[in-house]
Amino acid sequence: MSKNATQEFVPIDDIRDGIVILKDGGMRGILMASSINFSLKSDDERRAILLQFQDFLNSLDFSIQILAQSRKLDIRPYIALLEGRYKEQTNDLMKIQIEQYMEFIKSFTESTNIMTKNFFIVVPYDAAIISTKRNIFSSISGKKESQETKEENFEEKKNQLEQRMGVVEQGLVRSGVRVAKLGTDEVIELFYKIFNPGESEKPIKIK
Repeated sequence: MSKNATQEFVPIDDIRDGIVILKDGGMRGILMASSINFSLKSDDERRAILLQFQDFLNSLDFSIQILAQSRKLDIRPYIALLEGRYKEQTNDLMKIQIEQYMEFIKSFTESTNIMTKNFFIVVPYDAAIISTKRNIFSSISGKKESQETKEENFEEKKNQLEQRMGVVEQGLVRSGVRVAKLGTDEVIELFYKIFNPGESEKPIKIK
């Protein structure tokens, strides 16, 4: 299957200002959320968190998607760092210790399935795309005006989406969850890892 044929199954048209623009004109904003360790909370604290989260969900007048991503811990960057330190080390004893430590880390992670969890909140905005006045204006005025109208449309929908993301962020913060909006590079990295899961198995080259 060619690369172009594969891309037809991906509904993403562009990623701009940290916002995912879908092929149908819809937009998606992504927030990364922290977890809460309930085992360290008292019964009263647990009830308060659950009630606050329930109030948050009931207050929304739009849908959200909660994504829990579990992945095997990628120790390659850490091993690459140790290998770099090993090559720079001039003390023979330290080189032996670093080498033994690397072997321990590798054997431990191979025998133990260590997973990392990330939590994301996907906030949608699907505005009506059809606008009769704009369509007529675009057909009469040409490409320049059409591009200007497209830019105005993007900014308008972006503002609406960011307002929704602000509502979600405030509600989660009140529930004790820390939230951070993903930027363009972070969104690209997230989707790249989703669509290329085998990349985590490839070794990192050491310069």
